[in-house]
Amino acid sequence: MKLLVTGANGFVGAWTLRRLAEAGHAVRALDLAAPSALLQRIGVPLERIEWCRADVCDAEAVVRATTACDAVVHLAGVLTPFCREAPVQGARVNLLGTLNVFDAAHRHGIHRVIYASSAGVFGPEHARHPEPTTHYGAFKLACEGSARAWWHDAGIGSLGLRPFVVYGPGRELGASAGVSLACEAAVQGRPYRVPFSGRAGMVHVDDVVRVIEHALRLPLAGAHLADLVGEVHAVDAVIDEIRRQCPDARLGSEGPPLALSPDIAQGATHPDIAALPVTPLAEGIARTLEVCRAWHTRSASLT
Repeated sequence: MKLLVTGANGFVGAWTLRRLAEAGHAVRALDLAAPSALLQRIGVPLERIEWCRADVCDAEAVVRATTACDAVVHLAGVLTPFCREAPVQGARVNLLGTLNVFDAAHRHGIHRVIYASSAGVFGPEHARHPEPTTHYGAFKLACEGSARAWWHDAGIGSLGLRPFVVYGPGRELGASAGVSLACEAAVQGRPYRVPFSGRAGMVHVDDVVRVIEHALRLPLAGAHLADLVGEVHAVDAVIDEIRRQCPDARLGSEGPPLALSPDIAQGATHPDIAALPVTPLAEGIARTLEVCRAWHTRSASLT
């Protein structure tokens, strides 16, 4: 299958590239920048990736990048802090960029788009009814509505991913990156404070990539959504788990809870997606620490 992956330099994008290339797909990557150090760090076989350096806001560039593809995995976007500081540009990237992807798919006769929405479509008060309190969440909710319109108007099937806190080796950006950064700090022997508190769903990056890979094999009749919550834990419980596996870790937490309800339930409108397994927190932390240790050991040997 020939696939376009947008936002290829991002955290989820990088792990998605690796999995899809290893599975034998022909992958074209679209990103503003050249391949990042993260891709090399996690072992993406870049020699097998066709790299397209372009802006998802450039409609014609997206059309060109989508040529001859069978499906699109759209992960390009900017996060909550950027959207708070520059909401108009945030809308250009997150909403208009998504419309560009669907329009390009329509122009090429592609009937499968998997795209990154967010648990941010839910506000802090509701776990079932989307009511975002951030520009980021509002833009993502609008993307979901547009995906439904593309299904009804053009027959483009889609799956919108609504992950909560995605963690794993290599995540560095966004307030919710704190769990990943805490694992890295624990391995390196540095103190670190996770910059949010409260309860949140913890989703290992492998689970997100598994959903993407599985959805590429499914008939997507309709505009489907997947709430990827993982396991819900208090941040202090996550820190305790890191300390259990890395006893010398010097970790803490501070700051307000994330601006979305911790009571969102794991699930999906497509039954095959809803049935996929969830990585337990202890296992996800163990995998993350293992990779971080390997990176730290390799880095130390080079200095």
